[in-house]
Amino acid sequence: MAEIKPFNGLRFTDKAGKANELCCPPYDIISPEERQEYLSKNPCNIIRLELPKSSPEDTDEAYAKAGECLDKWLKDDILRCDEKPGIYVYEMKFSVHGQEYAVKGFISLVKLEEFSKGIILPHEETLSKAKADRFELMCATGCNFSQIYSLYSDAEGEVFPLIDKASIGAPDISFTDADGVTHSLWCVYDEDIINAVSAGMAEKKLYIADGHHRYETALKYKQHIANTQPDNVGSSEYVTMMLVNMENSGLVVFPTHRIVRDLPSFDYKAVVEKCSEYFEITPYLNREKGEIGLEKAYAENKEAFVLFTGDNNYTLMVLKDASAMEQLMPDASKALRELDVSVLHTLVLERIFGIDKENMAEQINLTYTRSADEAIAAVDGQRANCCFLLNPTHITEIRDVAAVGEKMPQKSTYFYPKLTTGLVMNKIF
Repeated sequence: MAEIKPFNGLRFTDKAGKANELCCPPYDIISPEERQEYLSKNPCNIIRLELPKSSPEDTDEAYAKAGECLDKWLKDDILRCDEKPGIYVYEMKFSVHGQEYAVKGFISLVKLEEFSKGIILPHEETLSKAKADRFELMCATGCNFSQIYSLYSDAEGEVFPLIDKASIGAPDISFTDADGVTHSLWCVYDEDIINAVSAGMAEKKLYIADGHHRYETALKYKQHIANTQPDNVGSSEYVTMMLVNMENSGLVVFPTHRIVRDLPSFDYKAVVEKCSEYFEITPYLNREKGEIGLEKAYAENKEAFVLFTGDNNYTLMVLKDASAMEQLMPDASKALRELDVSVLHTLVLERIFGIDKENMAEQINLTYTRSADEAIAAVDGQRANCCFLLNPTHITEIRDVAAVGEKMPQKSTYFYPKLTTGLVMNKIF
């Protein structure tokens, strides 16, 4: 099954500066203004390499410049590979709605496998544009700057106790970011521990939680190297992952809400009338009552969401009968059919609003956000026709959909917090 491997981590030296000035959130949630802000605090921030384009209008020369910058930082001892191969225990401590959480896993190389083998499993659809960007960066730098976030089942406690014990002492690196998340890293070079972890992972499947684009890009890069440099594959057959056990009590998934905009016409009463065929409709709620209704449905494992149309009008919609989804998605598994996002996309957005899958992928009439406030503000500000507020996806739902080889609609999950970029990297060539 999953083959993990230690690696000589590429890390910033003390010469580069402080960790909190060198690391940054994932590239795909950073605006051009935020990118410049990180660089103004420290010109060696990893964002210079991870997101070389300062705006979408930048030319592809930016990728080559990232490669040149990486070479210079290696030469100037800004970045340096560890002398010994190791795995890296990584913990994030954070709070959500006043409750404290901690999620701990480990970073290692993982052998790339085609999804068809059933060893490493995706759960979401991807966008080709994002993969093209990551491929160009890998070709220019020969490096993994950030990790793919993956889950594994460890109900028997074969692996987590090993990494937990290996991180008892003070971390090698620790800092708290602007969002109040404390990131800590322990470098583990002990061969006995590494071998034990590797053996414990050998029979496990991995479920990609975040980083689908990067994984598919790594598969493409592996094939590219095999075609162009067959005698020098290096570690292109592996990719770096952050591996976390599914039973970890610190796992937090936020919902991703849907903003519907630029429709030629929108009639709330007509939408509710059509939806009433499939849903129990509770209209004209305020936000608090709408959110209470969502929480109740989540606790009862019911498919539900809230439609907001402005003027403090929140409409709770709870699916009446799952048989409607069986008719519309006859070839899909029960796990996929019963997802809130599947119900919303299939029964409402496609069937009632006429927004097809291609439209959703291109985000012509649909925008995604994890912020309910942002979604509501878009409607109140008349920048959108309406929005749908959703519950988070259960971890078990992610596992069950991936396990049968299916994929959820795009933006079905948002694992919080996001892994920081810059603590440890992998130099492939």
